[in-house]
Amino acid sequence: MSLHFNPRDITWLAFNERVLQEAMDEKVPLHLRIRFLGIFSNNLDEFFRVRVAGLKRAMDFKEKVIAESFYQPPSKILQKINDIVMRQQQNFDKTWKKIQVEMADQHVFIKTPKNLSANQKEFVRKYFDEVVESNVIPILLHENTPMPYMRDKSLYLGVAMRKKDWQYSSNYAIIEIPSRFVGRFVLLPSEDVEEKNVMLLEDVIAFNLPHIFSYFGYDEFSANAFKVTKDAELDLDNDIRTNFAEKIEKGLKNRRKGKPTRFVFDKDMDKALLEMLIRKLNLTKKDSIIPGGKIHNFKHFMDFPDVFERYERPVERTSFTHPAFEQGERVTDVILKHDVLLTFPYHKYNPVIDLLREAAMDPDVKSIQITAYRLASSSKIINALIYAARNGKEVTVMLELQARFDEESNLEWKEMLEPEGITVLIGLPEKKVHAKLCVIKKRAHNKTIQYGFISTGNFNEKTARIYGDHLLMTSDRGVMADINKVFNVLKKPKEDYLPVLKTCKNLLVCPQFMREKIVHHIDKEIEEAKAGRKAEMIIKANSVSDRSLIEKLYEAAMAGVQIRMIVRGIYCAVNQKEFKEKIKAISIVDEYLEHARVMYFYNKGAEDMYISSADWMTRNLDYRIEAAAKITDKNLKKELKDILDIQLKDNVKARILDKKLGNEYIHNDKEECRSQIETYRYLKAKTNKK
Repeated sequence: MSLHFNPRDITWLAFNERVLQEAMDEKVPLHLRIRFLGIFSNNLDEFFRVRVAGLKRAMDFKEKVIAESFYQPPSKILQKINDIVMRQQQNFDKTWKKIQVEMADQHVFIKTPKNLSANQKEFVRKYFDEVVESNVIPILLHENTPMPYMRDKSLYLGVAMRKKDWQYSSNYAIIEIPSRFVGRFVLLPSEDVEEKNVMLLEDVIAFNLPHIFSYFGYDEFSANAFKVTKDAELDLDNDIRTNFAEKIEKGLKNRRKGKPTRFVFDKDMDKALLEMLIRKLNLTKKDSIIPGGKIHNFKHFMDFPDVFERYERPVERTSFTHPAFEQGERVTDVILKHDVLLTFPYHKYNPVIDLLREAAMDPDVKSIQITAYRLASSSKIINALIYAARNGKEVTVMLELQARFDEESNLEWKEMLEPEGITVLIGLPEKKVHAKLCVIKKRAHNKTIQYGFISTGNFNEKTARIYGDHLLMTSDRGVMADINKVFNVLKKPKEDYLPVLKTCKNLLVCPQFMREKIVHHIDKEIEEAKAGRKAEMIIKANSVSDRSLIEKLYEAAMAGVQIRMIVRGIYCAVNQKEFKEKIKAISIVDEYLEHARVMYFYNKGAEDMYISSADWMTRNLDYRIEAAAKITDKNLKKELKDILDIQLKDNVKARILDKKLGNEYIHNDKEECRSQIETYRYLKAKTNKK
């Protein structure tokens, strides 16, 4: 039988289209629609930096396994990518035009140099002189000089200049927009008190071009934005099942040398300047050269100024205290009595930080061990750990230096933590540490007491406001013993550490062991289905692309196992005609980012339930340290299952995942269920019962 799979990168573009759908949805509040455009743009930038760059490098290799790893030849996938991105860009531009009309209805306008009042012109001149000019360095372009270094995440102005009485062609320059230092948006004064006027930094610079180039005496200028997306010089997330990834030079130092993978420009750019830029960047027809509107680097629009009519935030979009902590008891005392499951962003994140602060002050606490992947910019987690170290606790932080695009930030954290006497671990060779673990040890009454937490998401109090995740706070001895085993491996890595991780009895740990246990659980469901008994699985993940696990799902579907999937992003499985029971898969994209990973297996009514840091991807299961915790408390299992059931009923924000990748919304005649709103109501009702 020939099995079918959707290529990972094509399914990722389908996910990003779901993000764009949110921007296109007129029922979504205006400021959130703008934010979704920013998210879409930022996602696409990273996609070109990593995935498209990797596909282009993959074309240089002839191994048969390359096409097998991608499910299709890279050249074919790249052609599909270009076609899809061009179509999505057209929808993006149409959506942005519609949004600007709605902005105008709310008296919000984006001003350009051509439509400024006299008062605003004076303000823009003064603002440029006082704030911007010191950060602007024009670079003149000539045919016989090499292209200057182009910063990957930056936006540029391409400038064409000429004198009216010249018979010769124009001169050209480029200017990097210094939004990192100045900010992208400038609020302008307005004569109308109801009117809000915003100007983009590139337009502030464009308005001041006569001043910038006054030395040369030019009197005609045109300026158009463009950006270059480069190969991030990263591997392909270990998707390829050979040593192919090892052949690719990678690392932070090489990012400056990355080849351009996409060139996006204002379609009204001076033609001769455009041709010069394409030549100097060594771009060809095979590269993604995309004409667009006037505004690029739309990722900044995730932080568009708060200039809209007052938005009444629904109560369902606020966080509340978990009922276990409402009585003001110490967090430590609560979790020493029973497990607590926090579900963000519905529950407040405070108990996590409070637990660490309590440990920092508790004279009986001897040590804290924690993993850190992506931290908040001014992390309260880190502050609590530093406080603990200063109070004489032994603090160990596993700081993943390979967190994509966060490497520099994490190096800075390392430099901050080590002088405080904190032991900073940097992981295992060629293995990212993606597990979300914390164990605290205290010694009281001649007994060692251990407690802590395990999570599906990063220990980041800022992203916890918008990322949907689960965090288990527990003092379960078995779970703590397993977390200690993981840290022992990280502290003293041996060449063969897998046998140590395989001794974990309460956690499923990657690499390898989690994969084995997942297959074991699926096999048990297959056995039940073949015997004519109830067999059921529910898998919630960000991505499902691992070939062998998908093939296992196919085997289960053929046997008649009921399989339901909630997958936010990449989903490579495709229903086959031979399936006895079709796989039902949905994706939910809404105001919160669905980030939790949950696995449910019916198991003859025992209902095994796990929360996990790992997606069903080769990189997670075979090339990372990941952990999944089994939920054993009967009430917490029910709570998790209820939340999964709510999401599976979603008929407002859920889309069907199928071979066509059409992102059709689920429409039925059942009672309306927007799962993020209903999850809030479900969890809030539990608070009211206390």
